[in-house]
Amino acid sequence: MADGTAMAEAAGMDRMDDMDHTADTADTADMADMADTAKVGEEPGAGSLTLRGGESKGRSRPRVRSARPVVLTPRALNRATLARQLLLRRSTMSPRAAVGHLVGLQAQEVKPPYYALAARLDGFTPETLSALLGERAVVRMATLRSTIHLHTADDALTVRPFAQAALERELKIFRKGLTGVDLDRLATLARELVEDTPHTMRQLRDALGTHWPDADPRSLSVAARCLLPLVQITPRGMWGQSKQVAVTTAEHWLDRPAAPATARQDMVLRYLAAFGPASVKDMQTWCGLTRLRDAFESLRSRLVTFRDQHGVELFDLPDAPRPDPATPAPPRFLPEFDNALLSHADRTRILPAVHHGRTWQVNTPYCPLLADGFLVGVWGLTDNALVIEPFEKLTKERRGEVLEEGARMLAAVHPDSGHDIRFGTVMPR
Repeated sequence: MADGTAMAEAAGMDRMDDMDHTADTADTADMADMADTAKVGEEPGAGSLTLRGGESKGRSRPRVRSARPVVLTPRALNRATLARQLLLRRSTMSPRAAVGHLVGLQAQEVKPPYYALAARLDGFTPETLSALLGERAVVRMATLRSTIHLHTADDALTVRPFAQAALERELKIFRKGLTGVDLDRLATLARELVEDTPHTMRQLRDALGTHWPDADPRSLSVAARCLLPLVQITPRGMWGQSKQVAVTTAEHWLDRPAAPATARQDMVLRYLAAFGPASVKDMQTWCGLTRLRDAFESLRSRLVTFRDQHGVELFDLPDAPRPDPATPAPPRFLPEFDNALLSHADRTRILPAVHHGRTWQVNTPYCPLLADGFLVGVWGLTDNALVIEPFEKLTKERRGEVLEEGARMLAAVHPDSGHDIRFGTVMPR
């Protein structure tokens, strides 16, 4: 992704009034001493130890053995991440289970969650996800990185308070527009308004503006979004039915009381299950929070550790999949801002440095195409065609695989569209 992806992830979304304004920050991870790190080629195995020993000069001493951490190459990390992300092979789990496993799907716009699940699940159809939205089994709300995500109902009540610090940090960006505003009173008034009748963001800021006429109107609605767990009510987010954003509180929409935030240690385990092996800074990039090292350290005895090629310490679950780096990775058509690409400080495990910034240009996000597990191009839909733009020349065999996957994606998500498939230039929307 381009520099400033966090801003890019949110920039330009005001056009749909989707309550998305982001400022990702993360602490800098500690760089460990590489003196004893073993370069283990493509070896991705869990917990494997390379032992070394030596004898001092003079009298004989017992051989001292110390463990060198296994180094995971970018390709090893790629295959591990694809496996966790359900992108190495399609899963038979339900859409609801997949949303939970992935700890939410990026949902700045309506369609990305549908494309994300079509790339990951066997037999997925848009109607199954729309039904979950209609049943209130999943909801759309601002959580991780202060951006809109699709979460299960259970996670809506627990992930949101976990991510609250990221939303409060965003609120500080708008503090000048909130001079003289009592934020506690604003939260109380906004809750009363949206629980009485769901409001669009314009309606909400107009209503709050009657109490603070000198405040910046947009800052008022952003404050409500950051202070309250606002969910976008249906039909927003439903396939083929979506309308403008209207919000109420998660508690009101789900008819459940507020829940405690997921413990940081528990969230570390969930993050690693979906995105590991990963560093402390990786997780901070994913969620927009800082100071997570203590949570990792408290779990150290339950985790295995590796190093990446730069010497950064990576944590992982002992029994999580770390496939052979030679495992085939079929092409995948992902939506813009898919979390598989956004959830690590070092994104080269999927985004080669040579293609840095090519999924975001001039305030326009592009949908990434993966082949052999890595970014190789972008794609887009016109009224009558799926257009594929490779960044590099594809072999005849790979072109065939990409075309086959494109046809499969269209059959799953746009079965009656009659789209052609062609290679060409993807135009900005």
